[in-house]
Amino acid sequence: MHFKLIIALIEDDKTDAVMAAAREEGATGMTVVNHARGEGLVESKTFFGLTLETQRDMLLMLVEEHLSRKILERIASVGEFDSKPGSGIAFKIDVEDAVGIAHQVETLSDVVEEEL
Repeated sequence: MHFKLIIALIEDDKTDAVMAAAREEGATGMTVVNHARGEGLVESKTFFGLTLETQRDMLLMLVEEHLSRKILERIASVGEFDSKPGSGIAFKIDVEDAVGIAHQVETLSDVVEEEL
């Protein structure tokens, strides 16, 4: 079984909705890193030295490769990435090897067989 790592940087008020959507599409778990900061195409606005930006969360999901595209597309939809500029970004990376996921492999085997 092969895996992809999906990394999503999203507005913190959408974290729960994105997590629920990812689970509906087959994600079996994720790690949330709170209070991520970043800057996009347009520099962040400041007011007396304080940055005026929404907080971001970073979601890390190790997902089975056959499910990864559907999960990525659903994250983009729920996070409003294409309809609202600056709302977030998500991408996936190939994972060469992973350990500690035996239970997930067992659970995903039936799901992936249905997908194929």
